[in-house]
Amino acid sequence: MINSFFKDLKVIELASVLAGPAVGMFFSELGAEVIKIENKTTGGDVTRRWKLPSEDKDSDYSAYYCSVNWNKEIHFMDLKNMDDREKVYDLIKSADVVISNFKTGSAKTIGMDYERIKTINSRIIFAEILGFGKNDKKPAFDIVLQAETGFLYMTGEAGREPVRMPVALIDLLAAHQLKEGILIALLQREKTGDGAYVSTSLYESAVASLANQATNWLMGGYIPQRMGSAHPNISPYGDIFYTKDNKMITLAVGTEKQFATLCDCLGKPSLSKDKRFVTNVLRVKNRELLKAELEKLIVNFNRITLNESFENNGIPAGNINNMEEVFENPRAQNMILEEKKADGKVSKRVKTVAFKVKM
Repeated sequence: MINSFFKDLKVIELASVLAGPAVGMFFSELGAEVIKIENKTTGGDVTRRWKLPSEDKDSDYSAYYCSVNWNKEIHFMDLKNMDDREKVYDLIKSADVVISNFKTGSAKTIGMDYERIKTINSRIIFAEILGFGKNDKKPAFDIVLQAETGFLYMTGEAGREPVRMPVALIDLLAAHQLKEGILIALLQREKTGDGAYVSTSLYESAVASLANQATNWLMGGYIPQRMGSAHPNISPYGDIFYTKDNKMITLAVGTEKQFATLCDCLGKPSLSKDKRFVTNVLRVKNRELLKAELEKLIVNFNRITLNESFENNGIPAGNINNMEEVFENPRAQNMILEEKKADGKVSKRVKTVAFKVKM
């Protein structure tokens, strides 16, 4: 089973908030022993207190905290205290991986930097998430990174202020980068027996994820603009439409065949032959005209009817669901992890592992 892949792996998590703990939870889901060290002088991971108004004010954890802290052994320590620090060193002696996301300079001050840790355990994989870089002290919160790396500028509707992505995506992107680095280091250690230092920064992880938006600038000289959910290179892609029963859907039509089939499904095959829309380049150029034409057609159908027609004819389309609707789907239900907390309550979160391996 996939959850036993790392049953002999021991991970020490010296990390808080989202990115580092997400890496720890990844290994926990795959069977590793994950020991999370939290600062007892500050009440533990700061996200314990990031509660919604509807949450239990008296509990010592929040839903946010639970999202990336499943099945971990929690130790509350003061790493400025020598006795506590020695206890963590003892844990590290038999560990395989240390995950760290201290502020610049802080790890060395309290003796938890790679140079110190590798003297305790030469085989350790020391994995560190930085903010803007090794020597940059600029505070690196997700919204700051979204702003600095262009995501915020691009996100939102034309003519309106930028909009933050509703998930701390930069943290999660950095977590994925660090996981990949750790896995490579573990593979290399199997060959050489040597430990390694692995690092990524939130900044580099964000820039690495700009994908086609970056190349639109680097190759085309085009600065991506806010355009809602529309796509700068494809149309109709990401446009939002209302159905007859006042439900929202979006389209992801990327080929000429798909566009022709879409027009057939909507009862107006002649639209695909309209000289303004016959190629993707023309559809992008005339996207507002095309959207208006499609709006007049889609509003004549109920969403269920459209879904059936689109699915039967291979048209990429999606319902715009709220979170309740998302988890009504059995596929999403299968992604839920539960854990009974010390207070007897059952906490829930989604898996960070979304792949399957057959041996």
